[in-house]
Amino acid sequence: MKKIQINSSATIFENLSELPKEDFDLMHCAIEARRKAYAPYSKFNVGAALLLNNGKIMTGNNQENAAYPSGMCAERVAIWKAGSEFPDMIVKKIAITAASSETEVNKPVGPCGACRQTLSEYEINQKQPIEIIFMGEIGQVVKTESLLSLLPFSFDSSYL
Repeated sequence: MKKIQINSSATIFENLSELPKEDFDLMHCAIEARRKAYAPYSKFNVGAALLLNNGKIMTGNNQENAAYPSGMCAERVAIWKAGSEFPDMIVKKIAITAASSETEVNKPVGPCGACRQTLSEYEINQKQPIEIIFMGEIGQVVKTESLLSLLPFSFDSSYL
């Protein structure tokens, strides 16, 4: 038997204004996307914005449906939109923000498990890390240098 330790690091910014300009601008795109989310059931709006290596920014937001499993998360909407429009893209970073019409979201909201899995495939395939920047509606912002730091022991195509 062998015990290993897995470490992950993140940078915590006290608020949006502390972000570097490129990250600040990307998060504002995510905030705009969040405002257009269709979330009449959960009342939990999520926006995502991806920065591609060609300088393009792709956005997405959550899209709910009365048949709950039929909805889709903002991160997957954005990455699949980017993949369909720019199949040879490199995703440099993604900004994610969430807000609720029921309560103030004042702590960072990271991507769900399904979104982590989906984003990890893009990171693995492009052989370059994807920076992840996430926040709630207000308050602290978290930044990691790689999606895989949020998903140790990830499942990928090498198992198939």
